[in-house]
Amino acid sequence: MRFTPHDYQRFAIDFIKEHTNAAVFLDMGLGKTVITLTALDDLLFDSFEVSRVLVVCPLRVAKTTWPQEIAKWDHLRHLRYSVVVGTPKERVAALSRPAELYIINRENVEWLVKHYAGRKMPFDMLIIDELSSFKNSRAKRFLALKKVLGQFTRVIGLTGTPAPNGLEDLWPQIYLLDRGARLGRTMRSYLDMYFDTPNSWLPYKRELKPGAEEAIYQRISDICVSMRAADHLKMPERVDNVVEISLSSREEKLYRQMERDMLLPYADGDVLALNAASLAGKLLQLANGAVYDEFHNVRVLHDRKLDALEDLIEAANGKPVLVMYNYQHDLTRIQQRFGKYSPENPNGVRELKTAGDMEDWNAGRIPVAATQPASTGHGLNLQQGGSTIVWFGLNWSLELYEQANARLWRQGQKETVVVHHLVVKGTMDEQVMQALKDKAAGQNALMVAVRARIKKTKED
Repeated sequence: MRFTPHDYQRFAIDFIKEHTNAAVFLDMGLGKTVITLTALDDLLFDSFEVSRVLVVCPLRVAKTTWPQEIAKWDHLRHLRYSVVVGTPKERVAALSRPAELYIINRENVEWLVKHYAGRKMPFDMLIIDELSSFKNSRAKRFLALKKVLGQFTRVIGLTGTPAPNGLEDLWPQIYLLDRGARLGRTMRSYLDMYFDTPNSWLPYKRELKPGAEEAIYQRISDICVSMRAADHLKMPERVDNVVEISLSSREEKLYRQMERDMLLPYADGDVLALNAASLAGKLLQLANGAVYDEFHNVRVLHDRKLDALEDLIEAANGKPVLVMYNYQHDLTRIQQRFGKYSPENPNGVRELKTAGDMEDWNAGRIPVAATQPASTGHGLNLQQGGSTIVWFGLNWSLELYEQANARLWRQGQKETVVVHHLVVKGTMDEQVMQALKDKAAGQNALMVAVRARIKKTKED
């Protein structure tokens, strides 16, 4: 296929070529992989500024997305690549193959650094696809890359959600690009510079200092560019719908008991929360209708969300429905209610796990599919198979939420995308919905701030 870049794609290609260190915040559906590969092709074979490129990305993206994009476009098919996954022996063999691109999953970064311990790594450029997955400055993958940053002459980070949970997440990602030149050499200095802890009894609850948000944006603006899909693509219409669900007085009493006492006693195994984080998870499970006890047995409290899901599936009138679930007992109960897929029961609920599942979904052969957001978060195009999403259970991650919705709400979708959220009134569900909205507001502020660079450059 011939690649004719849109104006925004040409801008991003040039930005990568012109900056030895850059963060490219590309919204879902804007073609970040082909943009990056096109820039790499010029750097490799036109200006000869790099010779071997290391690409770090999620496992599924390493195995499918990057190879597929290279094979898809005519101008990229000459690129040699090697996918460094599998057993240690297979990884070593992949590293020895002649190639311009070496694509490795992020879980193996620590292994790769140890493999070249005491030697210079044979790469002169680093691409970090889904840069936001390096937001934890104490994670092994971050610490491993930090050791070898000086060996790369170019570092590019790609993501659609650079600060999904607030600007505290930003420091590790920018550090991987500039080794602390803009936001400080350490996470501690960054937090001290831009954040306050107004409540001494909550030392990890931080708030931005006055003017800090603008100062952070200003500091990183020279190496960051941002693009939103809605600004550049004709996106399909999206409708967000909250389905409010009420508990019975008995069910609400049990929920409040767990909320108050952090305990639901049973004769053969209690439902117990050991801390606030554990309690939040238990309450989300209870809102879904079932919860694990201390022995990992499932305690079912209600079927309110299953009833609501049944109404939505019926209202879809045969149109495919993609259900997002969080806990294994959610999937089990959904399949018990609506039937589990098998060759003998092709209309049962089918979990999207394999490439064959994805192919069947896009071919319209799956009436009701179920998946965990983390399993469909990056690199999958599911827009051809349906346009209805139902969030059976919510989670706190804005990144997973946005990425999961973007599997259907993206370029190429022919129908209006409807995103249903099953929300039990008066429960943790409502708090998660509000948190996602609040985080989205902060994320949009960051994207708008750096997106202004494009407008200014075009005007100049």
